[in-house]
Amino acid sequence: MCPQLDYLPPLRYHLSVTFPRGKAIMLIPLFKAMRPKQWAKNVFLFAALVFDEKLFRPIPLIKTTLGFLIFCLLSGAVYLVNDVVDAEKDRLHPSKRKRPIASGELSPKVALAAASAIGLTLIPASFLLDFYFGLVASVYLLTMVAYSFWLKNVVLLDVFTVSAGFVLRVAAGVILVKAERFSPWLYICTTLLALFISISRRRHELILLNENASNHRAILEEYNLRLLDELIVIVTSSTIVAYSLYTFSAPNLPPNHTMMLTIPLVLYCLFRYLYLIHVKGEGGTPEDLILTDKPLLVGLLLWGLAVIAILYLQ
Repeated sequence: MCPQLDYLPPLRYHLSVTFPRGKAIMLIPLFKAMRPKQWAKNVFLFAALVFDEKLFRPIPLIKTTLGFLIFCLLSGAVYLVNDVVDAEKDRLHPSKRKRPIASGELSPKVALAAASAIGLTLIPASFLLDFYFGLVASVYLLTMVAYSFWLKNVVLLDVFTVSAGFVLRVAAGVILVKAERFSPWLYICTTLLALFISISRRRHELILLNENASNHRAILEEYNLRLLDELIVIVTSSTIVAYSLYTFSAPNLPPNHTMMLTIPLVLYCLFRYLYLIHVKGEGGTPEDLILTDKPLLVGLLLWGLAVIAILYLQ
């Protein structure tokens, strides 16, 4: 083995910063480090647009789309910060070690500079879009940065913080469309669903890393399978009850209670997710699960189409 190979990553950083072509090449690992696949989570901004029955109104649709793009880039900046903080531990993970920062493909300095530039540019832009949307975006960014440095190491608060990120996305969408018919029940359903996904991910990490779990993520030492399975049972049951109550008690829904017809689809999607967790050993990243498991994807699409049909064709 040639000892000079150990100096290849720093040399690559030097070349990419010094030469124009290198700068262009660095954009690729920078974009990868922002995890565009996980930007799908920001689709929660569209919840208010759909459930407030403004999906086909141009102005609310345009504002929500702009808000979606802002949150995509803000979440990308958070991932850059998170990966810089976790770089050493990510190198011990079987899949995270391939991330650009952990693998040495992207310089931590470049990542932090890009994250700072995104935050300093998009937070003022979010206030221009809507003052209260700017406040929510700022709270989201500060909360997720706090998660990267501290909150992810506090038992239970770690999963609640991740869930808060989903609720803030929904709140941002509500502000942008000036929602009038958005039920508070949907905030509860979002919180419970996000907790379900977050706890399932902790369970997957605990099983995947086994005895090395605490070396990669210290907080995993505070969890065990029994606790996580009991928490999953609680949030699954609560999600079903909350969504069911929404379908026949929320105001502004069709008076014939046809929204109750979507309950079996929600049950199927939750049960399918549990099947993938407990039988197939999945549960790492929800976007991968949804995009790769066709039955789950079909179930979600059918639920979405059913909701739109019931709300817009009544």
